[in-house]
Amino acid sequence: MRLKKYLWSVAATTLFAGSVLAGPIQQDQQPAPDNTKTNQGDANKGATTADQQKMNPADRATTKQIRSALMQDKTLSTYAHNIKIITQDGHVTLKGPVRTEDEKTAIGEKAAQVAGAGNVTNHLRIAPPTQ
Repeated sequence: MRLKKYLWSVAATTLFAGSVLAGPIQQDQQPAPDNTKTNQGDANKGATTADQQKMNPADRATTKQIRSALMQDKTLSTYAHNIKIITQDGHVTLKGPVRTEDEKTAIGEKAAQVAGAGNVTNHLRIAPPTQ
């Protein structure tokens, strides 16, 4: 009886040690996302950044209406849904990557419908295709 317990104990210990030593299964790993190059333009003196948006109700409402219009348009890419919308005293600046020229145009038009034709600066850029 003691021998059986001893053998079971040795087997369990060996099995546990083997699984620990084997370590995790290696999977293909993608590099961590890095927006350093994308955000370098925000460091330029005079660049419009999201933290410059004032907290006045009119600017917040304008930004909210534009964001809502973009989110309702399911034809837009995830890139387009995640652009920066910065409103300062009624003037809107759009920044970030989109997938196509059509998306860039569509977003600019949606922003102009909310803020007015002369109140939108479109700094959106076309992202390179993914591989």
